[in-house]
Amino acid sequence: MKYLFSIIAVFLFTISATAQNARTFKSFKKTPNGLEISVSDGKYIIHFYNESIVETTFLPTGEAFNPESHAVVLTPQNKIGKSAEKNGTITLTSTGITVSIKKSPFNISYAYKNKLLLSEKNGYAKKTETGNDGKTQQLETLNFNLDKDEALYGGGARVLGMNRRGNRLQLYNRASYGYETRADLMNFTMPLVLSSKIYAVHFDNPAIGYLDLDSKKDNTLAYETISGRKTYQVIAGDSWAKLIENYTSLTGRQPLPPRWALGNFASRFGYRDQEMADKTAQHFIDDKIPVDAMIFDLYWFGKTIKGTMGNLEFDRENFPNPEKMMAGLKEKGIKTILITEPFILTTSSKWQEAVDKKVLATDVSGKPFTYDFYFGNTGLVDVFKPEARNWFWSIYKGLANQGADGVWGDLGEPEVFPSAAFTAKGKADEVHNIYGHNWAKMVFEGYQKDFPNQRPFILMRSGYSGSQRYGMIPWSGDVSRSWGGLSGQMEISLEMGMQGMGYMHSDLGGFAGDYNDNELYLRWLQYGVFQPIFRPHAQENVASEAIYKDILTKEKAKKIIELRYRLLPYNYNLAFANHKTGLPLMRPLFFEEPANKNLSAVSQTYLWGNDFLVTPIIKAGATETSVFFPKGNWFDFFTGEKHSGEKNITVKTAEDHIPVFVRGGAFIPMSKVVQNTEVYSQSDLEIQYYYDADVKTSTSELYLDDGKTPDAYEKKQYEMIAFRSSLDADAITINVNDNPGLYSVRDKKYTFFIHGLDKKPASASVNNAKTTVTEMGRNIYAITVDITVGETQIKIEL
Repeated sequence: MKYLFSIIAVFLFTISATAQNARTFKSFKKTPNGLEISVSDGKYIIHFYNESIVETTFLPTGEAFNPESHAVVLTPQNKIGKSAEKNGTITLTSTGITVSIKKSPFNISYAYKNKLLLSEKNGYAKKTETGNDGKTQQLETLNFNLDKDEALYGGGARVLGMNRRGNRLQLYNRASYGYETRADLMNFTMPLVLSSKIYAVHFDNPAIGYLDLDSKKDNTLAYETISGRKTYQVIAGDSWAKLIENYTSLTGRQPLPPRWALGNFASRFGYRDQEMADKTAQHFIDDKIPVDAMIFDLYWFGKTIKGTMGNLEFDRENFPNPEKMMAGLKEKGIKTILITEPFILTTSSKWQEAVDKKVLATDVSGKPFTYDFYFGNTGLVDVFKPEARNWFWSIYKGLANQGADGVWGDLGEPEVFPSAAFTAKGKADEVHNIYGHNWAKMVFEGYQKDFPNQRPFILMRSGYSGSQRYGMIPWSGDVSRSWGGLSGQMEISLEMGMQGMGYMHSDLGGFAGDYNDNELYLRWLQYGVFQPIFRPHAQENVASEAIYKDILTKEKAKKIIELRYRLLPYNYNLAFANHKTGLPLMRPLFFEEPANKNLSAVSQTYLWGNDFLVTPIIKAGATETSVFFPKGNWFDFFTGEKHSGEKNITVKTAEDHIPVFVRGGAFIPMSKVVQNTEVYSQSDLEIQYYYDADVKTSTSELYLDDGKTPDAYEKKQYEMIAFRSSLDADAITINVNDNPGLYSVRDKKYTFFIHGLDKKPASASVNNAKTTVTEMGRNIYAITVDITVGETQIKIEL
């Protein structure tokens, strides 16, 4: 029977493909910013958003245009493209992208600044295929020609290797519990492909389907969907940074998170009662281990894992006074984050209320759709229904008024969402992949309305293209607590950063399993210093918090956490850059050298911002590892040893840190260690400058704000300090320009640490007045400077 189904599927697909090859051009007309092309089986609508982004929609005959996009926020500009017709080809040209429509045989291609990006192969087609379960499904497809050697990225969060070409990626958000070195399908799938030729294609349709990245090895990219829009955007750029900037201008930028989000989290599955939470918080303070937030897993609303989901209020037996508890944590500088899920169990205290208020997804008859999954018999909040959004948000608002500082949205794929369910926006499979996206939107907009002076913290494990604009902070799901689990985390964060989600991170230490390995735990924390969110979290049979480790492991973990806090100014700068331009915090090496094909699949070494080069240790007992150094000179962050670039070097490893290097000429702002960000000072910072005789000039900026005000940059509630170094034969000159907006930090006294000098400077001056140079050891010299509004000049005579 399966053989027969396969024969039928191949036959139907062959007919469809042949029909597309026979597609014929009929006519075209100009529109304010594009073209409409009539063909034998439908119509193409093509328009520019700007000179670097063009959108194409195919409308089969008889199908109406659906203008709704869940991803795009950019408004198309008019009069961007100029059209022309010559020698049987119609062109639509901006200063960047050119769309060429060949009349016969019909074909559409896209070029950027005279470089061909891609072209439709057969364009739109239909096919029938048989799944592994023997069931057939109808798919609508769009396919394109690829160069034989271009690398492909995207498709969401997966562990496949950085270059994902050769895989057919299912677009159906689904958890992958306990994954290690390979995960074909995970919590966060996205209909987005990026190419090593520095362009991207975003398929603007939320329905489930597939992205086929040349799995048949015939140089074909295919998008396959069960239904919905046949709309895609082609995005181009002159560099990887510009491409990501253009993509995030299309789909939205990440708001700046609260500064405390960059600190250490106390988190486990889970804190079972108020006494345990209070004791844990005090333990951090007594051990002087920095911590900024405590995350409460399932037990805050119920004593058991099963049967209580959907209560959405504190279990007063185990948490008799949550208001007092959260206020007490806040007094210690510790924020409270509560897990929530969109499932309302039929055994939960909210079930009847949810039914009465009609806030649940329904069956075909309009009754609440119920089904069984791991946690019990359940319904699902219909976040697409206005009444349900209002009801759900009212619960979050109440928790915030009780004292909660952040939202954790778990199981938002949704973890189980049967195809037979209906929502206000359509059938389950049509909206499955945008459920988490709309959940985050609901929370984000609720904060904007009811808590307009607070930056929201929204931790979620599932979303969609553009979810970053709702402040979503995603994590990589229930990774195995193993070396294999650690090994794929860099790839996930790097890929997701390229897709707009700059805060993708992992449960540090690993989540799933009872593998108790302190070496692994410490290596994971060392990696965590140089990834977006520092959040140890695990099943409770092995503690995730440093305070509950043995004395030696705790002391080592404490030093790692302290380094995370020392880097707060640098990391906050990365957050600002991400907000302003979309540039990810973690960046692949090929961002640095896009023409170097040897780097197209590298994920184990990456850039943390512009100036750190990081290689996590992912094997037990490793005594050395290979590091590729990009062009320029790089200084060991821990020893000061200098390495020249454009080559692989085997470096020895150390127990107390992973290999980390700083770019020659860089300015690295750092702070003193604090217990939490509530007592963080921006007036007493350290500026680490890495002197490199080969870098004659270098520049950097330091962004300062209060870490709390939403849209502080847009409101001009910030201060920007610019640094510039210039070298001559016998001196280093550092100019500091302080430009406050409506916000300024008073009494700034910064200490500049000059690295890389082979002897003590002959003298130093600040604004032509001599000053003291202090030798710090390891070829580092310190100068303390009062930073005032305007320009300050530091001159170091060599």
